[in-house]
Amino acid sequence: MKCFVTGASGFIGGNLVRLLVQQGHTVRILVRGSSNLRGLEGLSSKDYETIRGDVLDKRSVEQGVAGCDWCFHAAASYHLWLADYRPMFQTNVDGTHNVLEAAQAAGCSRIVYTSTVGCIGITHETGLSEPPANESTDPFPQNLTNAYKRSKWLAELKAREFIKNGAPIVIVCPTAPIGPYDVKPTPTGKVILDFLRGEMPAYLETGLNWVHVRDVAQGHILAAEKGRIGERYILGHAEGNWMMKDTFTVLADITGLKAPKIKIPYKVALAAAYVNEAISHFTGKPPKAPIAGVKMAAYRMFFDPSKAIKELGLPQTPPRQALEDAIQWFRENGYTQK
Repeated sequence: MKCFVTGASGFIGGNLVRLLVQQGHTVRILVRGSSNLRGLEGLSSKDYETIRGDVLDKRSVEQGVAGCDWCFHAAASYHLWLADYRPMFQTNVDGTHNVLEAAQAAGCSRIVYTSTVGCIGITHETGLSEPPANESTDPFPQNLTNAYKRSKWLAELKAREFIKNGAPIVIVCPTAPIGPYDVKPTPTGKVILDFLRGEMPAYLETGLNWVHVRDVAQGHILAAEKGRIGERYILGHAEGNWMMKDTFTVLADITGLKAPKIKIPYKVALAAAYVNEAISHFTGKPPKAPIAGVKMAAYRMFFDPSKAIKELGLPQTPPRQALEDAIQWFRENGYTQK
């Protein structure tokens, strides 16, 4: 298939491009002129075609998707703190509208939109008295605690409007991907990196669903091949719902490093986050612990990916292997040096 990929310089997008190339698809990517393409290292310029542009630039989007069979819209602005959130809303909401509109007009047979599990409803009891959340529940108001989640929810609502108007869209919701080529790194990758650097003397307890980024990338391709139009699929691991304490225990076992033993009370962490953000508004530098991150930790972000496993055949690489692959890549690429 001829495939158009936005967000190819990102963590999921870069791994997606690799798999598409390996599986013999023709790939065209949309990247900005300033994009860091380190996540595509090892691939040749002959492996994919590059369109320089932006999801907010309709002309470059239309040029990129022209003649393509599949469109993967993985581009997003993902920040837990910004001095000005307007550009993030423009990229995530207006940019999504531009891509979906262009892909439908170009006649793509499948459009895979990368949403987030932040658009799935969870409660304080998720993973305790209630089972892990699945695709059937939309977010509750208390779940949309930060600008990123709100912008992605508005973008998913855009996707649903296009679906009603006949667009062949399948929505995928990755959980907490980890693995190689986490160039920035992502917030989840930063957890692992801080541990490796010894910069995590204490931790805030929460729960995450860990999943190998390659499984997430493969899940995108499977969604294009097998996904039902109008449906959304959680791309996670059936045994990946771990508390942070358990995650650090596994990281310590893999690396031989000591796991943090001090658990920070939620109210203390939240108060510190407010102080950090107040300082950031004066310095312009991102806070070490943003309010959004602390508020997210109040919920156990446990999810049930059984729908994607059953309907798509989503791979299930063990979470421990995903952690090992992430650690190896960070170490081999010089990230663990302070």
